[in-house]
This record gives sequence, structure tokens and C-alpha cells, in this order.
Amino acid sequence: MAPEAGLTRRPRLSPLNIRRWENFKANRRGYWSLWIFLFLFVVTSFAELVANDRPLLVEYKGEFYYPVLVDYPEEVFGGFLPVTNYRDPFVQEEIEANGWAIWPPIRYSYQTVNNEIPTPAPSAPSWLFTEEERCQRYPLGVEDPNCNLGNMNWLGTDDQARDVASRLIYGFRISVLFGLILTGASAVIGVAAGAVQGYFGGWVDLLFQRFIEIWSSIPVLYLLLIIAAILPPGFWILLGIMLLFSWVAFVGVVRAEFLRARNFEYVTAARSLGVGDWTIMVRHLLPNAMVATLTFLPFILNGSITTLTSLDFLGFGLPPGSPSLGELLAQGKNNLQAPWLGFSGFIVLSLMLSLLVFVGEAVRDAFDPRKSFR
Repeated sequence: MAPEAGLTRRPRLSPLNIRRWENFKANRRGYWSLWIFLFLFVVTSFAELVANDRPLLVEYKGEFYYPVLVDYPEEVFGGFLPVTNYRDPFVQEEIEANGWAIWPPIRYSYQTVNNEIPTPAPSAPSWLFTEEERCQRYPLGVEDPNCNLGNMNWLGTDDQARDVASRLIYGFRISVLFGLILTGASAVIGVAAGAVQGYFGGWVDLLFQRFIEIWSSIPVLYLLLIIAAILPPGFWILLGIMLLFSWVAFVGVVRAEFLRARNFEYVTAARSLGVGDWTIMVRHLLPNAMVATLTFLPFILNGSITTLTSLDFLGFGLPPGSPSLGELLAQGKNNLQAPWLGFSGFIVLSLMLSLLVFVGEAVRDAFDPRKSFR
């Protein structure tokens, strides 16, 4: 008899984590919100494959090219410019005569200007026009090969004739990535600070608390506006500025958990066995403190996204031209005759924040000790 026959495979999750997962799935609204949010995030993570002004794949004179990944000079396709403009009719005719091209579903990037819109920018969604009106600016009118579904502006254009749908896709991605990076970095700093405070206590806790009280009393929004107006706009600069204040939200939760658990029997036993302070903090106390921290994370992520949107709305956020939900909302405020701008940005932002709130409620239920330990 083989020795492995009587062995049973060890489950990947502990019984406690299995109960937590079951509690999370029991909250159907949060469970499905998680899947919807993950689907949207995965789709927008590959935004270049969904909305782009370059073909995904080109076969030209027997060779394959990947414009979505590589910048090819126009001389490859019979031109002379250093970078190929694949929306140029000459380039399109050359490729069509000597091969073929596969385009993404939306043939606009977030910064692509549509020069064929039927009305001055901001132009209404294409489906509000007849086919003749929508194609009137193309050289061949309705018969023009570029007057197709891929070149339609499904949600209209902004005041610079850029496609709103593509800017929403890229804006969703940059908002979520910004929030995730900021939340993760804030959690690392805040958990470390709260752990040191709660475990050592005494003067360490007292000095840290006085510092945090002073730091928290600073008017964050005004200081962000001042710093953002002085420094050049950029993703990482804005992230660093907001990180200066966002980590404070985690300190109180982690500090309370460490203060509560540092005198428990298992901690005292570990000290008596000669286990070091940092080992006790990381291996014994931190897992308990992470329960409250994980419950807090979705709401901190919500706040990070909202703060970025607010700064972009006020003009102190990402560099001009960046795909931003806040910038789109600002355009809606400045162009009341184009309601699709404000409505599009509002619906996407509301959907994103609502999904994260529902996920946060499900995570709170999953880690509720009254449900996990019954």
C-alpha cells in the first residue's frame, strides 16, 4: 500500500477563513458587486485593446506589425513621418491595398481628436444623428469606409472633440489604480505606525499621538491645493502629496488592536520564551489587527478616488489632457448645453463608488466575529 494513500489533502483555507468567505458570499449584493468591479477593472486595465486610434494587428506585404505595442515610422507603410498616423486615409488605403488591419472596438484613444464630428464640439452621441448627418463630414459621405461603428462617438465628444467613451474607460483605470496604490501605501505606513504605538505604549504612544493630533488638524484640502499649485502636475507627485495625510486613517484602528492584545496570555507566553518584540508584533499581533484594517480598506479606497476626482474637478489634479472623471465633470459644468458630459462622468463615478461601498459592507460582514465564530 502506497504511503500517500491514507493522506488527505490539507485545505487551502483554514476553517475560520472558509466561514468568512461563506459570510462574504451570503451578502449577495457585495458578492456580485465584487465580480462586477473586477470585470470592469480587468477590461479597463487593457484599455489600449478596447479603445485606441491604432490597429491591434496589421498584415502588410506579408509581414505582421503590432501598432498597439510598437511605434512604427510611417516609412514602413510608404510614408515619411517619424510616427504613423493610422487614421490618415493615405495610410489606411496603403494598408488595405497590401494587407489588412484589425482595429479595436472603439477607434479612439483618450486624446484622439475627431475631426469628422457633424456639429461643433462638444458633439452629441452619434446615435442621436441620422446616418447621413453622422457621415456628412467624411469625404465619401455614407459610402466612406471610415463612417462605421468603430468611429462612432457612442457617448458624444467633449469640448475638444475627444471621444467621451474612450476617456471614461481610461479615466476609470487611472482612478482605480491611483486609489489602489494610495490605499496600499497608506496601509503599510499607517499599520506600521499604529503597531509601534500600540505595542510599546508609554512615551512612544504619547509622542506619536500628539504628533498625529497636530498633523490631523492641518486643513488637508487647502494644503493639497497649495502644494499642487506650486509643484508641476503629475500622477506620482499627486500620489506623494496625498500620501502625506492618508496614512493617518489607519493608525487609530491598528493602535487600538495592539493596545488591546499586547497583554494577552499568548503574548506574555511568547515573551517568557524569549521571542523578540518584532516577531511578536508581526507573527502574533498583526494578523489580529489586519482584520479591522481589511474591513476599513474599501472605504479608504473610496475616499482616495473621491479626493482625486475633486482635485481634477478643481483643476489641481492630473496634468491637462489626462483622462480624468473629475475633468469630465468640470466640462459638464462648463457646458450645460451638453448634458452627456456631466451625466456620463457622474454615472461612471457613482457606479464605481457604489460597487466599492457594497464590497466594503460584505467584507465587514465577513470579518464580523459574531458571524465568523458562531
